[in-house]
Amino acid sequence: MCIQKMIIPDKGVCKITFTLTDTLVDHPKEAALVGDFNGWNPEKNSMKKSQNGWLEDTIELPLGRDYQFRYLIDKNTWENDWQADAYVAGPYGETCNMVIICDET
Repeated sequence: MCIQKMIIPDKGVCKITFTLTDTLVDHPKEAALVGDFNGWNPEKNSMKKSQNGWLEDTIELPLGRDYQFRYLIDKNTWENDWQADAYVAGPYGETCNMVIICDET
């Protein structure tokens, strides 16, 4: 897994690319990026296959706050990203959830 962030100060956003490799889940057929930024709706951020065969999604989020997220693999398995900035208790009782910190510092 990989999370790449780029601050775009002129737009006031953090552009984040989430990459899901086969090291997390053995050859997932599909995945969704789900979090508080999209109302925890798995239909809003479907990850697409990249040229190297990994699943990716790039989103832009406003600066100045934290965002919780998880991956939903093949519509039935929730996974964490162990390269996230931090971990917190999730809103649905899961043991941990991720937070992306987006600010200019």
